[in-house]
Amino acid sequence: MNQNDEIALALEAFIPYKLNRAAELVSRRFAVIYKDHDGLTRPEWRTLATLGQYGTLTATAIGAHSSMHKTKVSRAVQSLEERNWLKRTTDENDRRVEHLVLTLEGARNYKRLAELAYELEMRLKDTLGEQNFEALNRGLVAVERKLGTEIFL
Repeated sequence: MNQNDEIALALEAFIPYKLNRAAELVSRRFAVIYKDHDGLTRPEWRTLATLGQYGTLTATAIGAHSSMHKTKVSRAVQSLEERNWLKRTTDENDRRVEHLVLTLEGARNYKRLAELAYELEMRLKDTLGEQNFEALNRGLVAVERKLGTEIFL
């Protein structure tokens, strides 16, 4: 190929595009489940799941872990607090910092949604088959490791 040749890119065959589409399709499928569960939004689900997994965290830590902007985390925290699914505690050493933790009601809802998430994952595994599911998982781990540790471009 010389400098005058044009590169034609078939978007639907471009791996980054396919990854994004697949992730969005799976996310939408799960969104139906958590929206049916008390009308949760994606940021509310991610906040609930992060606290359910890790326990007490700050909003900053939730944002970093779940790749959400601080305004989305803030709104999700406010909504979950209004539902009585989480509570805030001001840090004794730095009053600007709040520690967030699930209430008993929040933990109960997290547990139920985690079960539903697992069921969805098992349906995906059944759809793909054991070998393809494991290969996909290994591939995704490899992509995250590579992109998370160095610039490959």
